[in-house]
Amino acid sequence: MTAGETLLEALNSTPVRDGAPVDLWLDGPELSRWAIRHGGEGTAAEREWLRTTRDTLQAVVRGESGPDALLPLLSGVRKVPRVVGARLEWAVEVEAERRLAVELVLEWARLQTSSPSRLRPCANSECRLFLLDRSRANTARWCSMKTCGNRLKARRHHERRRPAPTVASDAAENRSVRRPGVNPRGGGPVA
Repeated sequence: MTAGETLLEALNSTPVRDGAPVDLWLDGPELSRWAIRHGGEGTAAEREWLRTTRDTLQAVVRGESGPDALLPLLSGVRKVPRVVGARLEWAVEVEAERRLAVELVLEWARLQTSSPSRLRPCANSECRLFLLDRSRANTARWCSMKTCGNRLKARRHHERRRPAPTVASDAAENRSVRRPGVNPRGGGPVA
C-alpha cells in the first residue's frame, strides 16, 4: 500500500449509502478482518481503540477538533530505535491492542509533514469520505470525480441554467392590474 492508504481506508469506513451514514466498522467481525489484514489481532480491545482513533482522526481532518485531540490516544507510546541490517529504524512500543490505532495517528502525522493539506474531506457536503490529493496542483476536491464531482458539477450547471427571477418580472407582478374602462393615472373613466 502507498503512503496514506491504510489511513484513508480507516477514515472512509463511515460512508453514506442510500442517503444514510453507515459505519462499516460497527460490525465486530468486519473490523477484526480489517485489523488482521493490517497486522493486528482483531480483539475486542483493538477494535475499540481503532473506532475511537478513527472518529478522532475524522474530526481532526474535518477541522472539528485540533490535533491536540489525538494526544490521549498516544499516551504512554514510545518510539525506540532498532538496527535492522545496515539501517536504523524506529519501532513503536505500545500494548498490542493499541498498536494499529497508534500507527494510524503516526501515519496522519507523517502526511502532515510530507504532504501538508493533501488529506481532506470531500467537498460534497452530503459525502462523508476523505481524499488524499496526489495531483501536482493539489486541487482535487472530491473523493471521486465519478460520483461526487459529477453530481456537484451537474447540480451547479442545472442551477445556472434555471432562469433566475428578474427585476422586470418582479416589477410586472407588483403592478396594479388595469381594470377596463378605468384611467390608470387617476381621474375619470377612459373614453
